[in-house]
Amino acid sequence: MQRRTILTATAAGAAMLASPMLRAQTLPAGPVKIIVGFPPGGGTDALARVVGQKLSTMWSLPVVIENRAGAAGVIAAEFVAKQPGDGNTLLMAHINSHALGTKLGYSAELDFAPISMVGITPNMLICNADQPAKTVKDLVALCKAKPGQISFASAGGGSAQHFALEMFKLQAKIFALHIPYRGSGPALVDLIGGQVNYCFETMTSATPHVKNGKAIALAQTRLKRAKGHPNVPTMDESGFPGFESTVWYGLMGPSKMPPAMVQRMNED
Repeated sequence: MQRRTILTATAAGAAMLASPMLRAQTLPAGPVKIIVGFPPGGGTDALARVVGQKLSTMWSLPVVIENRAGAAGVIAAEFVAKQPGDGNTLLMAHINSHALGTKLGYSAELDFAPISMVGITPNMLICNADQPAKTVKDLVALCKAKPGQISFASAGGGSAQHFALEMFKLQAKIFALHIPYRGSGPALVDLIGGQVNYCFETMTSATPHVKNGKAIALAQTRLKRAKGHPNVPTMDESGFPGFESTVWYGLMGPSKMPPAMVQRMNED
């Protein structure tokens, strides 16, 4: 009897949500902002703009991207956590702000309404075309020959890219210089320009530069090669057994958002 009641209630709720008038009520009133915790030019920003464009078309509402860079995405997350639950302010959340950060001014579990996973990507170990070491083996040898002189950019201290670097340093037993940036965009600009030598960067951000030849991919950081880069070896294949480092992105809102609005956004 209880199971039948639950099924009936669920079906009724789904039918109500399917009603065009009620579905319209589950949308925010007015423009929607998706907050990104990094400058333009990185993977988080690129994904947010793709999602924003699609949702703007579906909802017939302006969906704009606002960049609030700093602290590896934590500043943006803290801002969104304090916003009203009206759905007008959303966050393109990131592993940095919701899984790696410490001493946060918000609760990653309690202060947000998870809407949808957007994507998962490995990192790539890349350099600019002028660097002498273009394989992982040669890079390890170079770092050992010049301890502390080979620089690695990251999207910020405590970011997923920074953690990948530290894992590499520990396993390779090398000393290298870490240069933190406010996001992937400026880090990649300096990498390509030769101000820094190497970096672990998300495949989302790195791929355009690898494809146009401005960056060289030494390795990727999942245990199996990505279909988009079948010729780039994994770190596991390059002498680092079990080396895996991925980044996830997800759309979230403040915790006080109505459940029906969260469900509507998730479906869309």
